[in-house]
Order: sequence, then C-alpha cells, then structure tokens
Amino acid sequence: MSKLTDVPKRILIGRALRSDRLGETLLPKRIALPVFASDPLSSVAYAPGEVLLVLSIAGVSAYHFSPWIAVAVVVLMFTVVASYRQNVRAYPSGGGDYEVANTNLGPKSGLTVASALLVDYVLTVAVSISSGVENLGSAIHFVVEHKVACAIGIIVLLTLMNLRGVKESGKLFAIPTYVFVAGVFIMIAWGTYRSVVMGDTMHAPTSDFEIKPEHEGLAGFALVFLLLRAFSSGCAALTGVEAISNGVPAFRKPKSKNAASTLALMGALAVTMFCGIIGLAMASDVKMAEFPAKDLIHDGVAVGPDYVQDPVISQVAAAVFGDGTFFFVLLAAATALVLFLAANTAYNGFPLLGSILAQDRYLPRQLHTRGDRLAFSNGIVLLAGAAILLVWIYEADSTRLIQLYIVGVFVSFTLSQIGMVRHWNRHLSTEKNPAARRRMVRSRAINAFGAFFTGLVLVVVLATKFTHGAWVALLGMVIFYGTMTAIRKHYDRVAEEIAADEGPSDDSVRPSRVHSIVLVSKVHKPTLRALAFAKLTRSDKLEALSISVDPAETKALKEEWERRGINVPLKILDSPYREITRPIIEYVKSLRRESPRDAISVYIPEYVVGHWYEHLLHNQSALRLKGRLLFTPGVMVTSVPYQLRSSELAKERAKKRQEWNPPGAVRRGPVDDRRPKEPSGKR
Repeated sequence: MSKLTDVPKRILIGRALRSDRLGETLLPKRIALPVFASDPLSSVAYAPGEVLLVLSIAGVSAYHFSPWIAVAVVVLMFTVVASYRQNVRAYPSGGGDYEVANTNLGPKSGLTVASALLVDYVLTVAVSISSGVENLGSAIHFVVEHKVACAIGIIVLLTLMNLRGVKESGKLFAIPTYVFVAGVFIMIAWGTYRSVVMGDTMHAPTSDFEIKPEHEGLAGFALVFLLLRAFSSGCAALTGVEAISNGVPAFRKPKSKNAASTLALMGALAVTMFCGIIGLAMASDVKMAEFPAKDLIHDGVAVGPDYVQDPVISQVAAAVFGDGTFFFVLLAAATALVLFLAANTAYNGFPLLGSILAQDRYLPRQLHTRGDRLAFSNGIVLLAGAAILLVWIYEADSTRLIQLYIVGVFVSFTLSQIGMVRHWNRHLSTEKNPAARRRMVRSRAINAFGAFFTGLVLVVVLATKFTHGAWVALLGMVIFYGTMTAIRKHYDRVAEEIAADEGPSDDSVRPSRVHSIVLVSKVHKPTLRALAFAKLTRSDKLEALSISVDPAETKALKEEWERRGINVPLKILDSPYREITRPIIEYVKSLRRESPRDAISVYIPEYVVGHWYEHLLHNQSALRLKGRLLFTPGVMVTSVPYQLRSSELAKERAKKRQEWNPPGAVRRGPVDDRRPKEPSGKR
C-alpha cells in the first residue's frame, strides 16, 4: 500500500528532507515578507471597499468621513505594529500571542488567545480565497458559476504548495506579492501625479451613479454607530499582523531583529496602500453599495440584479490607468492572485501555533511533528479541511464570511498586549541598569497604549458586528477552547495513570506464571514457526488452540497433529455459530478468572505479503482478534510473521529502486556531496 501512495506523494510534495537540513528552510526577509505579510498587504484589495459599503447606508454624503476612518485605521496599524515589535524581541521562540498570554496571564488566557487565533487563521483562508474567486469571477464567468468548487480547488492547490515546505512555497508566492505591491504604488503615484500636477479629473466607472440611502439624514448616536461599524470593517486591514510574531522561528538569524524589521516594513506598505486607495477612490468618485442591485441608481433606474459590482481597487485602477489598459489588466491579475496567496499567512501561522499547542498537550501530538518536507504537514491539512468546510457552508460568499472576521484577531491583540505590560512590570521589579530600565519603560508604554486601543476596538467590533455574524466566530472560539481543554485533561489523566510507582506495583512484580497459547487453523509452516518461537520463550504452560467450525477440517487437523507427533497439547473449542473471535476471547477471560496473577501470552501466525491487494485476502481474522485482545487485561499478543514469496519479491524491487540513479545523477553527484565544502589549501 505504501508504494501506491509514496510515488504520488513524491510527485506532489517532493523528496523527503533530512532533519539536519531544517536550517536550509529558514527564510530571508525578502521571502518572509510575502510568506507572513501577504494577508495584511492583500487586505487593501477589500478593506477600503468594506468601509465604503458601510458608509453607503447613509448615502454618498457619508463618504466624506472615509478619510477620517482611514486615519483611525492607520493609527491602529502603527500601534499594533509597534506593540508587536516588542513581542518578537521579548518572545522569539514563536509562541507569539499564545506564549505571551500563557506566560504572563495564565493558561486560561493563553488558551483563549490560541482559540481566537486558530479561528482567525481558518477565516483568513476562507475569506481570502472567496474574495479572490469573486475578483477572478468578474472576468471569467465560469468561476462565478462554479464559485464553491473553484474556491475548494484553490485551497487544495495551496495546501499542496505548502506541503512542499515553507521556503519553496515562499519563493512561489514572492513574485505575485511584489508585483501587486509595485502595481498599487505605481497606481497611487500616477493617480496623484495626474490629479495634483496635471490637474486631470479622474472618473471611476461608477462616478455617474447615485446611491439610494437605506437611512437618510443619520445623526447623533445612529451616525456614530455607523462610523464605528465602518471603522470595524476597515480594521480588516490588520488581519495577519500577528502571524509574524508566531512565525519568528522560520526567520534566518538574527531571528528577532529580522522579524521586527519585516513587521515594520509590512506596516509601512499596508498603511500607504490603504490610504492611497481610499484617497484615489474619493478623487475618482467611486460608488459602492451593500445591495447594488437596488441601491445603485444609474440614469434614474436601479442597475438591477445583472450588475456586477467591481471592487474599489478595480474601479480606481480603471480611473487611473484606463479600463482594459496593460497596467489595469496587470494589477487586476496580480490582485486576484495575491488574494489567493494571502491565505498563505494562515498556512504558516496555523501549523506553527498548532505545533506549540500540541507540545503543551492541548492538541493531538501528531500536530507537533514535521512531515517529509520539514513542514508541519498535519496542521496544514487540518487548516485546509476546516477552511473547505467553511467555504462550503457559506457558499464562498466573502460578504457573509467577512462579518465573522476580525473578532478573533482583536481578542488575541488585546490579551497579548496586556500580557506584555505584565512582562515588563515583572522585569522592571528586578532590573537595576538605568539604560535597560529606560528601554523597558518605553516598551511598557507602547504595549499599554496598544492594550487600551485594541481593547477599545474589540468592544467596537463586538458591538457593531455581533448580529451580522461575529457570533459564529465567538462560537468557534468556544468550541476550540472546550476541545483543547478536554484534550489536555485526557493527556494529563493518561500521564497520571501510566506514571511509574516509586515502590513495587502490580505492573513491576513478576507474574506468577505465563500461560502461552498458539492459535492454530492448519498444520503448515507459519503454525510450526509460531510453535517453535513459543517454545523458545519457556512458558510455564504452552498449548495450541483451534476453533472447530467444520468437523471434517477439525478431524483432519487432529490426525495431522498426531501423525507429526507435535509435543504441544492441542485444545479444540467448538463454535456452533461459526464464530472465531468470540470463543477465543471467552476462553482467555476464563483463564484470567481462574488465575488472576497469571499472564496470558497469545501467539498469532500472520502472513507477510508484498502487494496491497493481498492484505484484503489474508490476516483479517488476526486483525479482529488483536483488536479485541487489546481490551483484555493481563493479555499479551505476539504476531509471528511468515514472509510469503511475494513479500521477498517486493523487498527486492524496493532495493532496486533505492539503487536506481535518475538521469543526470552521475553529473550532479550524490546529494550529500553537493553540499558546500570547507575550502582546502592550495595544491
């Protein structure tokens, strides 16, 4: 079976890497930026649109508030980036928000942060992929008609890319991310030049449209609530900032310094692009509506359900470059691609966090181990499965999915910054060096302001988004929290149960006797080998056991046993209902009842076969029996293998595959020889 799965696996994810090559997978800053920051960088493709969509409820007149909302988002972004720069320096091990909260606020806070981050990572994949499919669907109708299938297909493709390893996936994602960033900056620069220097008036495709407000003349508390809701939607630009603090171990040395520099660069790029797109949207008179079919008016008539509302970035590009021009098409393609790749932030954050949680026994241990390509493969597959489920439930609708967004990330932001304040307080109580104390006081002030600001935003997000779907994200956090708590309790209970006693115990005391049983169906080579091995163990009592299903076969077995003169007693159990497993289990249990201090050792002859389909034809009774005997106390089960000829042939084929050299191997030399060598002296 392994042969069938190994070849496709190697084709899809590549050759397995040795553990000592982990250092070769670490990322330089130029690769780490697109790997860990593609989510916040790509969010400028939809965050400005979310702000305008909410403001459109009050009509076009509310659009003049958008620059102020952009300023608030910028202040928040700088605050969060400055705060997380303290995090990566203080906690470079990669635990990020979870480690900060767990260390300084306690396990419950740490688990709350972990639950929030896990939910947000799943949502990052679902929202990014769904948004990218919608952008692509505006040009390719097939994608719109099969939106869910296309989204799931892209998630599967991203999963395979990430299973190949962090460094390889980073190289694949770097080019489109940098093309997108460059395209947006060119658009901002050219748009600003046209508007300020040349005095051109740019017109978006929707500049002639009107918006039918759902609520006209909003004032007082209603207006404030609307602005807060628009601000909370614009905060989508901050998602993914925490991924760098969780991914510090993936950076090259010096890890903390490189992570902090990448974080600062990411913040500067995201803020500039966000503000530039908002400014150009205002200059080109972009119109957006939450329900465009009935709320967008053109020539006095609603545009109707056939109208496709393009994202803000597409409308701005059409106004700046011209619809259908080379730069417009390039930016549109890069935007759709980078939205798909934005999910890569989660693909690097989720598995790392899952590994740390597994190490702390909050998640299954399988998530802690690295796969063939030195990536946390099990975490990658788990993330993909959860995202696919979410995309399928919400039909890849980014408008519905984005309402679930942001809650988790601001829970982690707030608790992390509170934890950092406690971290600095603890260190200040023992630090005597004046220069070090000044640095700590400055860092504490940054984290304290970050805790206050992000906490305030969390309240705003919960108040404005709860009824619009944020409750689903909170429910997901509760489910993750409960599941991880239950897993930890299970691991703790098992650890306590299997801990070795200091003094003698039933498990360390030698059994009174060992009663060995060899299971027999016929007298053949596997049976004789099992009997010979059982004799070698020198049990206190040894017997052969057979189940009588067919009287004729049982009679033939007895005659053959006596003819060969096998000096092991043969016991026959009748089975009137033709069962094999139950009579053996009942017999073993009866022996245990008669002598509880005895150990029962059961020997099962098994065939070793060479082809996957042969497994279906052999050893089925043995598998069922072993499964049942595992739950019987005081019983040891030993498989005595007998290699059939097909297994020997399979071994020879495997040996030949190992010795086979691919084309060009002689020219390239062995893998180990291709590593850099120390320079030798001159000859």
